[in-house]
Amino acid sequence: MTARLTPAIASKFAALALAHLTREYPNKLTHSLAGPEDVQSPRSLHPIFYGSYDWHSCVHGYWLVLRLIDRYPDLPEASRIVAVADAHFTDENVAGELAYLNLAHHRGFERPYGWAWLLALAGQLHSMTLPDAARWSKTLAPLTEAFVERFTEFLPKSTYPLRVGTHFNTAFALSLALDFARRTSHGALETLIVLTAERWHSNDAGCQAWEPSGDEFLSPALMEAELMRRVLPAGEFAGWFDRFLPDLAARRPETLFAPATVTDRTDGKIAHLDGLNLSRAWCQRSLARALPAGDIRATLLNDAAELHLRSALEHVAGDYMGEHWLATFALLALEA
Repeated sequence: MTARLTPAIASKFAALALAHLTREYPNKLTHSLAGPEDVQSPRSLHPIFYGSYDWHSCVHGYWLVLRLIDRYPDLPEASRIVAVADAHFTDENVAGELAYLNLAHHRGFERPYGWAWLLALAGQLHSMTLPDAARWSKTLAPLTEAFVERFTEFLPKSTYPLRVGTHFNTAFALSLALDFARRTSHGALETLIVLTAERWHSNDAGCQAWEPSGDEFLSPALMEAELMRRVLPAGEFAGWFDRFLPDLAARRPETLFAPATVTDRTDGKIAHLDGLNLSRAWCQRSLARALPAGDIRATLLNDAAELHLRSALEHVAGDYMGEHWLATFALLALEA
């Protein structure tokens, strides 16, 4: 049976996220120090996004719970989600987050993964029917504008993409940022992302998919294909995809069809591989939908997605090294 999002799963994911969104410790700071005054607690540095072990996981934890109550307004956790967002999405807290970002030695903070998730959160708020969402969107607008500005400055001078399977992957970041640009009718950002993706990837062909590496949670191959699916018109994407993965109908590269093995879920890096299995499933399902009816590759991709999903879904909860973030990627896969 095909794995799908249900109200019960949504409630489980929401409860998991609520347990860590405001949990300050343990905490892995990505933090540059210019002087002794910069030695502060996570909540002092980040008055909104201080929980969930690290800044970017806290951002997409908020995205997760808000997306879930957008899908299921009667979720048992809905009132708690609204209360947490209300308490944290304030002008004062946004000013605190901005003060951190505006320091010169924090210019590259969370580039590009956290940038993209902040825009995904902003896009989610922009499109919600929940009455509070418009107010929260307006409150977070200065943060949203800050990260739009960062993308706008960075992409033209970024000669090369980053094809790794971790937070630095540019295809993932551009995919989320492009969704934001289209949701919010930000034409200039959309154009810049499309031109950048085409500049980086239009001529890519014969992908060998040398993956996974030992701490990846994104497939460099499938993530690039997912970005180009979003960027190119359907007819152009079909030709690009044929060239990029020419032997997919023969289940090659084989590695894309086999879930990664996770040997220690208490190890934060090895636990990334559960995320790889979930994010692969997301991309596999999305790419399958883009293929023509009857295309054997669609069947192969959907079967692989099911295999990847089932290998990881039961491990979304268990150890905090995965629990603070995996539900987000499970949701992406289930919604796809």
